[in-house]
Amino acid sequence: MLRQISEDVRANLKDRLRELRDAIRQNRHDSTGDTSHDIAGNLPPFPGRSLLGHAARAVDEALTIAESFVPHSRPLKVDGTTVKSLRTYFPQGDEDRQIGGERQFRRDMYYLTRAVLAGYGIDNPRVHEAGFSAVHAAMRKRHADLLAAATGDAASTDEVAAACAALLVECLNHRPVQPGEIGTGPAIAGDRSLDIRCLAPVVLACGLATKADGTPEPDILEIAVLAAEVREDRIRQACAQANAVQELTPVLATLLAHLT
Repeated sequence: MLRQISEDVRANLKDRLRELRDAIRQNRHDSTGDTSHDIAGNLPPFPGRSLLGHAARAVDEALTIAESFVPHSRPLKVDGTTVKSLRTYFPQGDEDRQIGGERQFRRDMYYLTRAVLAGYGIDNPRVHEAGFSAVHAAMRKRHADLLAAATGDAASTDEVAAACAALLVECLNHRPVQPGEIGTGPAIAGDRSLDIRCLAPVVLACGLATKADGTPEPDILEIAVLAAEVREDRIRQACAQANAVQELTPVLATLLAHLT
């Protein structure tokens, strides 16, 4: 129990440090001399004004150093090999294995979601690891039966699809991506659409990794993005139903069957 609290604190601390660092970088003095983004750009000239930019830069560097002290492992490259199977993220066994699975899950989901958003031209999204930590806990608590079936040695496509459907629904419920902070435009119109567009491919890739033998192919994430785009309307309709997991399961099962 205490170790799980420690993991939750760690995830929240990383989220807060990232937000503070990004806010400082957005507003700090531009070293090239462009004052259009100066933190004091709207203030009249005063003797200490130039010091604010240096102070903001120093805070940025301090926050970056502080974040480096929070234990985490950044993947060298984010692609299809980054995503793991449900067996890795939700292992059976003692507390150490389960905490390790949760840590791997939120780390991978964070970087994979950012990679998908970057593909849509969104470079600085607010993605919270703590949100994915809550998703992991909800899956353990509410969908233990689906996870047990999907992580078995002889799991069927329908069983994997059901667990992935529950995973996507929990992601949509806990909102680890904050669309209000990352811009607007035709490609990301509507909060729910953005959530589905960036999270459905990641969940589908997780299902493909669960069905695959060994390490997934590097292009599995790109394939998942394209497949989710093709069925985006159907996925959105299923997610809008009261029994979303049941409605979403056959949609994902069809995609998994065609892609494996």
